[in-house]
Amino acid sequence: MTNTIQPIINAARTGDVDALQNLITADTNLNATDEKGYTPLIIACYSNRLEAARYLMQAGADPNAADFGGNTALMGACFKGYPEIATLLIENGADLNRQHGNGGTALMFAAMFGRNTMIELLLKHGADITLLDNRGMSVFDLAAQQGNEDGIAILENYQPA
Repeated sequence: MTNTIQPIINAARTGDVDALQNLITADTNLNATDEKGYTPLIIACYSNRLEAARYLMQAGADPNAADFGGNTALMGACFKGYPEIATLLIENGADLNRQHGNGGTALMFAAMFGRNTMIELLLKHGADITLLDNRGMSVFDLAAQQGNEDGIAILENYQPA
């Protein structure tokens, strides 16, 4: 971790856009990570700091950067259930079908944690319902495992455009 990334991570966590503006310079690596592999954007998104996330992406943060487990900002937003953050990430090129270290996707996170609005959002933008995780589990399997009947219904009724 560089000396400058921790204050940026802290500002991202609290959503302090003014601090971000003061801390980020032309040579700041916005994809640098803390000791857990989190980038400022991942932290801002996981903390539901929409304006901080927007500023970080405008400043050059990679929406597809991943932590040490392969989790992206979009996966975190889907786990937590933040549709505005997810929309921002998708509009800025977040990979809907990226798989983390165990093969999970943002759609799988949404299905497992009952974030059905997120399922609808991801499907609307073209998330792949056929991907399997490393155990061979599909998004349907994961939703069923968690008892997410409404999520299963959304997935079953999905009609690709």
